[in-house]
Amino acid sequence: MTNFDGQSFSFRVLTDELPPQDRLAVLREVYGRAILKAELAPVDDAPVHMDMRVRLLPGVGIATGTASPIRVAVRKEAIDNDDVILLAALSGGSHMQIGSFEESIRPGCAMFVPGGREGANVTRPGFGYINLRFERKALQPLLGDVTRMLMRPIPINHGPMQLLISYATALQTLDEPLPGNMARMVSSHLLDLTALTLGAERDAEQVALGRGLRAARLAAIKADIAARTELRGLSAEAIAAQHKLSPRYVRKLFESEGLSFTEFALGQKLKRAHRMLADPLRTQRSITDIAYEAGFNDLSYFNRAFRRRFDATPSEIRAAVLAA
Repeated sequence: MTNFDGQSFSFRVLTDELPPQDRLAVLREVYGRAILKAELAPVDDAPVHMDMRVRLLPGVGIATGTASPIRVAVRKEAIDNDDVILLAALSGGSHMQIGSFEESIRPGCAMFVPGGREGANVTRPGFGYINLRFERKALQPLLGDVTRMLMRPIPINHGPMQLLISYATALQTLDEPLPGNMARMVSSHLLDLTALTLGAERDAEQVALGRGLRAARLAAIKADIAARTELRGLSAEAIAAQHKLSPRYVRKLFESEGLSFTEFALGQKLKRAHRMLADPLRTQRSITDIAYEAGFNDLSYFNRAFRRRFDATPSEIRAAVLAA
């Protein structure tokens, strides 16, 4: 499932877009044999459903989504790697069997499991998940003996694991592929957070704390801002309090990317206003109303900032939508 050529690409598997009679066959061939190298079978003849987004990075694969009860079995003859896999159950849960070892992954928990071993995972109704797959040789220098960390349920709602899950989730909201340099950097961040989650060796821990943890915190803050329905009056102080950080540290996180907190917040407001102006369903709303909803109190300032950002006025964007 991982991508080793230094590039990044992503795709989506959605069975609801297929004729019902073809869903299982396509899922088995495209997802099971081509991606997972595993055999898929529905549980108790349940209707087949899967909505999954996959992002492949150098040495790291991410899959997120939902699935109906499905049994995923890995046979000895299909094994071609010794990757380390993280399976986090956001809802529904699953039951994992590797060799003679069995363990349930309950909602709100995650477990690292070894690749390169025969086994099966049976998902439960309402299964929502995040799956991360790592090259073992990439994790080994950070952890030493990886095997001692495997097959142990870990809560996902605190500590480095929470940041790892939130960082991976934020990456899955991106529609475009990542350029090569950024893809390699993001892979490093995911490896750092995974090492911290599993207990990195001392020297590696210091590197990971300064690199992966910082990136994950910034990604979590950006995702928080983007998801807010109200952007008016947004401040670094309020964000810092919510994330249990100092305002100075929050500002430094943004400065590490060459922009300020204020610039990022302004960009989010402008993008929100542009989306609403370009929405054919909102053509009856005034530009003033849209500016206010996007978080602007001053219409003149909104118009100036909008034109600098998009090289067009709000009225021109609206006119283009009406013409179309």
